Amino acid sequence: MPAVDIVDSTWICARPSTVAAVVAEPAKWRRWWPDLELTLDEWRGDKGVRWTVRRSAAGEVGSMEVWLEQAFDGVVAHYFLRLDAGDGRPMTQRRSARTAHRHRRRMKQVFWA
Repeated sequence: MPAVDIVDSTWICARPSTVAAVVAEPAKWRRWWPDLELTLDEWRGDKGVRWTVRRSAAGEVGSMEVWLEQAFDGVVAHYFLRLDAGDGRPMTQRRSARTAHRHRRRMKQVFWA
């Protein structure tokens, strides 16, 4: 199990295709997640995007996904982030909790903007 394993969701009052078009713009990724070096793994159309996290500012590596699911008059944006220390050593519980908290807050800021 990864040291950081975030699963979170936010409902957005917009069509999945509209949200997917915004999420698909690589120029926004650096602005939204400035401390993550992302490589596109899979563009899933109206279903979202999957990335490899090649490196974070703190040296973590892993994967990230935004999965879009139509719900009522909008879309649920599911966010998954899995990170481990890039040096192969286990992350401390404190570091793992701080990292997860920081990324959860950032994700909510991105989706609520």
